[in-house]
Amino acid sequence: MDALEKGAATSVPAPRGRPSRGRPPKLQRSRGAGRGLEKPPHLAALVLARGGSKGIPLKNIKRLAGVPLIGWVLRAALDAGVFQSVWVSTDHDEIENVAKQFGAQVHRRSSETSKDSSTSLDAIVEFLNYHNEVDIVGNIQATSPCLHPTDLQKVAEMIREEGYDSVFSVVRRHQFRWSEIQKGVREVTEPLNLNPAKRPRRQDWDGELYENGSFYFAKRHLIEMGYLQGGKMAYYEMRAEHSVDIDVDIDWPIAEQRVLRFGYFGKEKLKEIKLLVCNIDGCLTNGHIYVSGDQKEIISYDVKDAIGISLLKKSGIEVRLISERACSKQTLSALKLDCKAEVGVPDKLAVVDAWRKEMGLGWKEVAYLGNEVSDEECLRRAGLSAVPADACSGAQKAVGYICKCSGGRGAIREFAEHIFLLIEKVNNSCQK
Repeated sequence: MDALEKGAATSVPAPRGRPSRGRPPKLQRSRGAGRGLEKPPHLAALVLARGGSKGIPLKNIKRLAGVPLIGWVLRAALDAGVFQSVWVSTDHDEIENVAKQFGAQVHRRSSETSKDSSTSLDAIVEFLNYHNEVDIVGNIQATSPCLHPTDLQKVAEMIREEGYDSVFSVVRRHQFRWSEIQKGVREVTEPLNLNPAKRPRRQDWDGELYENGSFYFAKRHLIEMGYLQGGKMAYYEMRAEHSVDIDVDIDWPIAEQRVLRFGYFGKEKLKEIKLLVCNIDGCLTNGHIYVSGDQKEIISYDVKDAIGISLLKKSGIEVRLISERACSKQTLSALKLDCKAEVGVPDKLAVVDAWRKEMGLGWKEVAYLGNEVSDEECLRRAGLSAVPADACSGAQKAVGYICKCSGGRGAIREFAEHIFLLIEKVNNSCQK
């Protein structure tokens, strides 16, 4: 196992101490009598996600690269296949709904463990008080969107097979540290981890390990004593590109670029998109229809979206338009988008399916931008799907990406940029 898989381990007595204030009563576990063969230890993934984030309101479900922040780690935990259960501990209805959409179970935490002063350990202890079946907790940070299932699989092996009581994530950094200057106490700074006369080159220095907070795994007996780290301990070194933590808004655009390049997108391998199908009303347009005095239909669209369509076509992606409404062909022609269009379509799935077969494509090579109930099945089938910010709730639940822009206000251009980033990711993976 190389350094990126497991670091040095240490064995220390599990620390004992007085529980912190406000902690629920000591855990009571019912073992049952007369059991036969021991079951394998129950490993539960637990993501703590209260609604009262101070830095960014409802940060845990704010969309990062079109996916709720918490969705990135839930996808990794569920696909890892090492957890008997995956949980989100929350006090907020919206977070609960998102957690369930991704397939997690929900523990409704109490007001006592949802305070600003409450610790992660308080919430974990409360969770265990309600779940006697759990033997090991993998506490996963909701704000670590570049976590991959392989990381969790290796840590589960360290706990289950190698007998560690606790394992936590670290990242290697090459940063020189200096003492802080304090007026009246220390007027000059001193080096803490280097000799300035012999500054090492980066390639000549191993750097140092820092906790990155992505996850903390611990056995029940350790948590019962009030600690997440103790007993036979080991660290797990994550790759630097996977070590992303979001605390403030300024981190968001940087994290979006990192997650699009290094994030985990699911079990299915990404395929290059060859066809984009876009709903006309509510995606290309804002859904408003104006009728002139001579009964002619007038619609509007954003020039940014026209540019987005042009860029997609230049990159070799076919763009086609669809509508269940019998749009005026004269109006569509006037848009000068040079895209094949089908209007008055009662069954969009049948039309898109015929298009992809005509082009010899699988669904994974099709992208779909829709906004209505009639788009939901196409959104579910497509390899890449998105909706504008103002799409109906049913359509939003069927997709992997929700645009920041509304229909007719730049959603197509935004989705095009997302497609280009994913194509880059596909190309990078093919070169490895």
